Amino acid sequence: MSKPAGPPKGRRTTVALKLLMAGTGIIFIGYVLLHMYGNLKAISGKESFDTYAEHLRTFGEPILPYSGLLWIIRAVLILSLVGHAYAAFKLWKRAQDARTQRYAVKKAVSSSLSSRWMRWGGVALLLFIVFHILQFTTRTITPGGDAGSPFDRLVNGFSLWWVFLIYLAAMFALAMHLHHGVFSASQTLGWTSSALSRRVARITGWVIALVISVGFTIPPFLILIGVIK
Repeated sequence: MSKPAGPPKGRRTTVALKLLMAGTGIIFIGYVLLHMYGNLKAISGKESFDTYAEHLRTFGEPILPYSGLLWIIRAVLILSLVGHAYAAFKLWKRAQDARTQRYAVKKAVSSSLSSRWMRWGGVALLLFIVFHILQFTTRTITPGGDAGSPFDRLVNGFSLWWVFLIYLAAMFALAMHLHHGVFSASQTLGWTSSALSRRVARITGWVIALVISVGFTIPPFLILIGVIK
């Protein structure tokens, strides 16, 4: 007897790519939540923020070297970013190749805005990540002036209105990306099989997007208006 035919190879590959996007997306959500928690330490003042920053560098000593945890996190994030971007590009390319004229006209009305937000929002976030790393990790660019203390570097940077605006635009892009991404990941993982579950996924996406984007924006805004200094 011949074995029943399984899903076409192309379909299996598409599912694998979507799972890769969902998995790496969940990693990013976990990271940005922890990163937001650390940034909010700035509200408590210089000592609290700098102590937290130093704790990240000394965590795990002597088993881990100084800054060992940070390098592990960076390695995981880099691999996740490469995987996320690769999956996004391959899925976009597959959709472009498979789309017929009839399908394109029908589909474009309902999904073009959402897909464009994800595509260009992802590009904007990638550019911001590069800028953010150059400013706070490698300290290649130091708007507002460099400083030995992480807290002082934070204050120096966000005291400038244009740095704050770049950050604000990035948080808007992040919020839109998270909202759509949470729903897409829920679909991929099979959590949207009913109207209620789809509604819950959409609401969850908005809640996560708002909590993270607002949480990240609070310290820079308080620095800009002089509350944190």
